[in-house]
Amino acid sequence: MLKVLKIASAQLNPIVGDIAANLDKAVHAYEQARKADADIFILSEVFVIGYPAEDLLLKPSAVRACMAQVQEFAKITINGPAIVFSTPWYGDGKDGQAGRLYSAALFMQEGKVSDIRLKHDLPNYGVFDEKRVFQSGPLPEPVIYQGIKIGLPICEDIWHEGVCEHLAKRGAEILISPNGSPWRRNAHWQRETVARARIENTGLPMIYVNQVGGQDELAFDGSSFSMSSSGDYVQTLPSFVESFDIAEWHKTKTGWECASAIQAPQVKGYEATWRAMAVGLGDYIHKNGFKQIVLGMSGGIDSAMTACIAVDALGAENVWCVMLPSKYTSDDSLEDAKSCAKALGCQYDIIQISDAVGAFTGMLAPSFEGLKSDTTEENLQSRIRAVTLMALSNKFGHMLITTGNKSEMAVGYATLYGDMCGGYNPLKDLYKTEVFALMKWRNKTKPDWVLGPQTPIPKRIITKPPSAELRDDQTDQDSLPPYEILDDILRGLVDNEVSVDTLVKRGHKRETVSRIQHLLYINEYKRNQSPPGVKLGNQAFGRDRRYPLTNKFRDKFHQEEDNT
Repeated sequence: MLKVLKIASAQLNPIVGDIAANLDKAVHAYEQARKADADIFILSEVFVIGYPAEDLLLKPSAVRACMAQVQEFAKITINGPAIVFSTPWYGDGKDGQAGRLYSAALFMQEGKVSDIRLKHDLPNYGVFDEKRVFQSGPLPEPVIYQGIKIGLPICEDIWHEGVCEHLAKRGAEILISPNGSPWRRNAHWQRETVARARIENTGLPMIYVNQVGGQDELAFDGSSFSMSSSGDYVQTLPSFVESFDIAEWHKTKTGWECASAIQAPQVKGYEATWRAMAVGLGDYIHKNGFKQIVLGMSGGIDSAMTACIAVDALGAENVWCVMLPSKYTSDDSLEDAKSCAKALGCQYDIIQISDAVGAFTGMLAPSFEGLKSDTTEENLQSRIRAVTLMALSNKFGHMLITTGNKSEMAVGYATLYGDMCGGYNPLKDLYKTEVFALMKWRNKTKPDWVLGPQTPIPKRIITKPPSAELRDDQTDQDSLPPYEILDDILRGLVDNEVSVDTLVKRGHKRETVSRIQHLLYINEYKRNQSPPGVKLGNQAFGRDRRYPLTNKFRDKFHQEEDNT
């Protein structure tokens, strides 16, 4: 039996559906492990097809392709390290019911797949709906490598007591867990808490390998780690970048202990949020075959921040900012937009929309005769801007990205087929107060990985009152409560699902809370048509929060509470 184990962790960035490219990445990392005389090489969850592959897994040809490639891949373990490889897998009657689809961890050694272990606990909450595609496997047994019993809990299997405790009772000496855990603000704390709970229950050390990179509305941070049997970190891989490390484990009288491994610092706080947005945007652009983006630059903080994230992720040469002024656009906004684009180093152009607005209003004048101007005319400007930006996108092949924040999206202060038009929205899960806080942070801080300048945003953009500038002397606060109040109400209604009663008891006016709740519900149809954007918190619009478009429910005070 081995007394020393060299275990290689590879946190890599797969592309969903690109099986050949993903396996090429795996082979390259495996060769590093082979050259370093590693014993075991670990990849993240369902790496072969990428995670989450969602309903692509309901396509039999995709699963069959994974299974065929995996069998070929196993051959490289002849005279090399064993591999822990996670993949979709059809049961054959021996490893799960025949024909049913499972999420499996394969143990490969000596040129073949020696063991298959099936994921037992399937997540079915938030962004996860694995029960839609996978079957639950039985409680897994340990696999045996060189006389060592190893447990292979897959991601969600470590979030509950059953699997790890079963493995420990069956003699497992160490836990190796492939993961597909997306980043959110409390991700590090949640993973640490869960891992320590399983270690405390079992007394076994754990190696946790997570994927990295953006996939649609999710950003994966990697941040893979190993913990000792006492629950202490003994290995930490860096956040938001591909990484590889070999930890050396020694067998002692009390179990396996890590003798050497890297302990890279983990990215947290504002920088982690900023990086998640940059990774989400950058990978969405690159993985979908684009190189450059275009956006409407208004001179306000949302478009300035969006441009800054794009520059930090893609480089200034790949970001095109276009100002589309109307007669309501202030001189300050024209100056601020130009100054910001110059500070960021982006291409900047101005396209006047006044003639187009005049043409449309003239065309509609007979139909609108005798009616007062209202939001119809305001929204017309926004939609003309969208048509113009989409024309630039079509002509030059740039992806149009949008700039709306979560506060606006929540209450419908965004124009469908107008400023909501585009392929991706980096700010989609950021409330307006968070936009201000993050932009102030970025203006003072330049992490080494960003491609943008030291101080990217002119101060006036951050300090001036927000305005859509669709009519004279307009500000957001004309029809909305101050953003500090609005965002607090929205966090209650959206993120925490609290009642109107609770929010009123916290000091908010009843009529304000009721109005915001009403706006939130009636604008679900808009959000349903909005572009994707990276998840940052625990209740992002879209994958996390799926409300009916037609919905008459309104949470109100009970009558007895009204009378008190």
